[in-house]
Amino acid sequence: MANSQNNQVLDPTRWRTLFVVAIAQLMIVLDSSIMNIAIPSAKSELGISDANQQWVITAYTLAFGSLLLLGGRIGDYVGRRKIFLIGLVGFAAASALGGVAANQGMLFASRALQGVFAALLAPAALAIISVTFTVPKERAKAFGVIGAISGGGAAIGLILGGVLTEYTSWRWCLGVNTPIAIVAALLAIKFVRESKAAGDNTYDMPGVITATAGLFSLTYGFNEAATKGWSSSTTISFLIAAVVLLIIFVIIESKVANPLMPLRVVTERNRGGSYLGSLVVGAGLFSMFLFLGLYLQVILGYSPLKSGFAFLPFTAGIIIFAGVASQLLPKFGPRALMVPGLIAAGSGLLLMTRITPDTSYTTHVLPSLLIMSSGMALVFIPLTSTSLHAVSSHDTGVASAMLNTSQQVGGSLGTALLNTIAATAATTYATANSQLGERLQPFAITHGFTVAFQWSAVMLFAGAIMLFFFINVGKDSLVETEGAGVH
Repeated sequence: MANSQNNQVLDPTRWRTLFVVAIAQLMIVLDSSIMNIAIPSAKSELGISDANQQWVITAYTLAFGSLLLLGGRIGDYVGRRKIFLIGLVGFAAASALGGVAANQGMLFASRALQGVFAALLAPAALAIISVTFTVPKERAKAFGVIGAISGGGAAIGLILGGVLTEYTSWRWCLGVNTPIAIVAALLAIKFVRESKAAGDNTYDMPGVITATAGLFSLTYGFNEAATKGWSSSTTISFLIAAVVLLIIFVIIESKVANPLMPLRVVTERNRGGSYLGSLVVGAGLFSMFLFLGLYLQVILGYSPLKSGFAFLPFTAGIIIFAGVASQLLPKFGPRALMVPGLIAAGSGLLLMTRITPDTSYTTHVLPSLLIMSSGMALVFIPLTSTSLHAVSSHDTGVASAMLNTSQQVGGSLGTALLNTIAATAATTYATANSQLGERLQPFAITHGFTVAFQWSAVMLFAGAIMLFFFINVGKDSLVETEGAGVH
């Protein structure tokens, strides 16, 4: 598009809009990890049992993961700005409720409510960026900011959670969201412009019910597999229900006039490839945070706060290389960045397999984090742009939701699968190396982590192969979504 044409459609408040959306995106990403470090303190104060502690995290991820598609569609139909504001205000209220929780039920309910409002907020945020930035170079910078937050936010959440828990109270890990969300909402009222889907805006209720129930069953099934094992009757029941419900959902979507998730959104090869890539990245990366965090605290004896700061180089690397990626994307297109990026990230994970209870953070962890962060920054930014490539304005919100959904499902799958792999590897190692005596346990646990890192690397390499064959769009991945033809 020529500059003269661009000048007619440029939103004068677009960079302020990006700032507001970035605040909301950071809040959502932080909340996926900020409570991890606060769990022991919350357990102690509210009398939460070991069996129930998982619900501090699970209540959020279940609501968020299962409602994203519906949240994306509501934003498309009601108006993305309006739903963005509702999401912010609701998230602020749910966070305040969690911050003053008097018992475990109140805490779990507030976390589920956070997930509900995050499911409205996340797709609307990405859709707003997509319809606000229409110039390819500017769109690359905007996606660069969002990609940097998506990639580095979880590590920032660990640090912030550690600082707040150690120096104030675990309650501030939730309460901190309230003033941030209120400020973001006030700025959004001033700077974010409204956009919504034109045409048929009726809701596909059979699709809503089967998609929500199917995604809930899938996420819960993976969660049960992580805690109770794959052979648990609950795990098997929920995963079977998920498969049946999601098959019915696809059949419904292929037949109804105005589907919740039009199959055209996922069948376009570049968008479909980006959703698969997001699933694989979620599976490989979430587990890295989990197992490396455990290694630092359980094996090396780091405090929660020190462990959070140990992830800081990863965040810094993502932020630095996100700037590089946003410069390269308009020149080379997404595949030229994503494939080498995933290979670099996988190589960084393989390098991490050298760790033992006797190795140091500086020599064995830090180099891996830097290599992984540089690679992942080259993946996150183009992955976001291709997930919205040439999607019609009618489907922008639901296409954004698919990116978040695939990452959430990937994270749940990766955690469940790699937990099992790590536990099995640790047990096998312990059986074969009983001569180690009192040193056996730390070596067996660490061996389990290294095997999990190997499989995480395999996932990222598989993702590189998938994206190489799926992604065939060049610089056109950054053309504006508004006005793109319906496929």
